[in-house]
Amino acid sequence: MIEVTTKTGKTVTQWLISVQEKNKDIPKLLEKYGQIGVDALFTATPWRTGKTAMSWSYKVKKEKGNYILEFNNSNVVGGTNVALIIQTGHPTKTGAWIEGRDYITPALQPIFDDILNKAWGEIKAL
Repeated sequence: MIEVTTKTGKTVTQWLISVQEKNKDIPKLLEKYGQIGVDALFTATPWRTGKTAMSWSYKVKKEKGNYILEFNNSNVVGGTNVALIIQTGHPTKTGAWIEGRDYITPALQPIFDDILNKAWGEIKAL
């Protein structure tokens, strides 16, 4: 018989069971960070009318065993998502180009880093 143990002294089976138990906390954790992300995007979004800033939402979903935290903006005009054209830039009706402004990445990067650090801390604790 071959037995494999982790650095914590747990068998691999025990460790996998503890990982599975921790996975039950992931949706709750992502819900928390989803709201933090929406708040950060609201604050970071350039403000003219405020409609784009107030149109942020998030969704936590599970696909093929993976949890996904998805951010969305519902301000769509003429089939174009306004949040994205603020981010990437766009042409005007006269043919001029309005340069984009990277506001989404700086707003969300600290949140993603925090999620990563929290998850890594949980894995190391197992």
